[in-house]
Amino acid sequence: MKEAVTAFIGYLSQTKHYSAHTVAAYESDIQDFLSFYAEYAGGGGALADLARADTLCFRAWLASRARRNFAHKSTARAMSSLRAFYRFLRRQYGILNDSIGLISSPKVPRKLSKAINSSDVANMHDAIREIDSENAWIAARDWALVVLIFGCGLRISEALSLRNRDIAGRPETLCIMGKGQKQRIIPILPIVYDAIEKYIELRPFGRALDEPLFRSIRGLPMSPRMAEKVVEKLRNYLQLPDYVTPHALRHTFATALLAGGADLRSLQELLGHASLSTTQLYTRVNMSEIENIYAHAHPRAG
Repeated sequence: MKEAVTAFIGYLSQTKHYSAHTVAAYESDIQDFLSFYAEYAGGGGALADLARADTLCFRAWLASRARRNFAHKSTARAMSSLRAFYRFLRRQYGILNDSIGLISSPKVPRKLSKAINSSDVANMHDAIREIDSENAWIAARDWALVVLIFGCGLRISEALSLRNRDIAGRPETLCIMGKGQKQRIIPILPIVYDAIEKYIELRPFGRALDEPLFRSIRGLPMSPRMAEKVVEKLRNYLQLPDYVTPHALRHTFATALLAGGADLRSLQELLGHASLSTTQLYTRVNMSEIENIYAHAHPRAG
């Protein structure tokens, strides 16, 4: 059993190129089921035993997670992890189990963070200058990071993965390595380059082409938590709502493009979504805005 789990984890990281965080989540989900099954079946330590798990077993596992107060979203992900594990067992070990295909995952409402008002994004520039008034290069770094995420719709991890060579010579596009090691090409606006170049001009270290673009005050690569703290400080300083996060900047990029007439396929490519259904969530936000305008403007709306 342990050998099969190890092989599955290796498959996720080396073949599927999932992030370490995602792989750890899959492993945790699988181990949770295996621990439950060993108790449920009174043993179940052999790999072949997994073929005998039936619908009652899987439903009992889901019920046990509910009793342990796991969120619906967490359990839905765990069910997805288990299905992937069983598919792997079928291909690699000939372990067949049709019962798992009969189990529905908990329904999870799909939500998007709210878009940030464009004036609030503009105000972040002056706020950064005030917050970091004693350290000009940190102020330049923070604004470069904000305008990069907002201007290109990047995830935090994608923005922080950039190296100096990626922006050397002001190329017209950026090559971004997204989730699952999938590359995509994103146009980069002059205002984004201007902010980045000012930051590089003031940055006291890390100029080698192969070094990370964004650095901490001590010269180390900037971490996602550091990036989150940048936006947290801005949110508190400007007294903005709690939904103002780095991801909300990416969300604002997407809703602005959709409102400006971008088609879903182009938006999917720019955001790096594997599924168009994820991108389609933004149409709900856009339709909500349209309905609000209709309710206030149409003479018969009342």
